[in-house]
Amino acid sequence: MTVGLNEFLAISGLLFAIGFTGVLLRRNTLVIYMCLEIMLSAAILALVGFSRFNNTMDGNIFVFFIITVAAAEVAVGLAIIVALFRHRQTIQVEDLNTLKN
Repeated sequence: MTVGLNEFLAISGLLFAIGFTGVLLRRNTLVIYMCLEIMLSAAILALVGFSRFNNTMDGNIFVFFIITVAAAEVAVGLAIIVALFRHRQTIQVEDLNTLKN
């Protein structure tokens, strides 16, 4: 049983749609952040699928760079969320609508 490009792209599209819906509908910054990570994972899965379809390692090598940048992004993003929580005592988006004070 082999997995073709259509299956990779279908699962990738489904993951991206779930993440995009979560970003649009949720009000908690942590949940929004997790949905953004799901969208990034969907893009990575599509790259792996295209790399496998073309029988090259180019997409796989690019994925390693994306994962490295994503690790740094997670550290910075969580630090920003923690700083916002310490300053505002909330992580709800509607309470974080202004950056002054």
